[in-house]
Amino acid sequence: MNDAAETIVRIRLDKWLWHARIVKTRTLAQKLIEAGDVRVNGTRVTQSAHKVGPGMTLTIAVAGRIRVLEILGIGARRGPAPEAEALYLDLSPIVPPAPRRDLPPALREPGAGRPTKKERRDTDRLRS
Repeated sequence: MNDAAETIVRIRLDKWLWHARIVKTRTLAQKLIEAGDVRVNGTRVTQSAHKVGPGMTLTIAVAGRIRVLEILGIGARRGPAPEAEALYLDLSPIVPPAPRRDLPPALREPGAGRPTKKERRDTDRLRS
């Protein structure tokens, strides 16, 4: 007996990345996968047609950071962001913000480079 509830629904990896709004286009998803930047359950995947489904964990190196996502559902379409966020659970480690560096203003020799606003006003005053 084939019960519809027992059937595991799966979708192409590139299509899921696009539906979940991890990348902007399917072409970018394919390039990301072919570059070896995506792992499914810890195994590197290099084929866009690799099937993924709920319960699987993706590790993705995208936009200069590592994202760990657990797939919760399969999207029927590329919908709005709230709908896309419901497709996965983000397990990524929290990246602390970069330390803020308060640098002093750059110094320059008087008369070197472009005049400052004050110097321009002084020059205008002299001319009029």
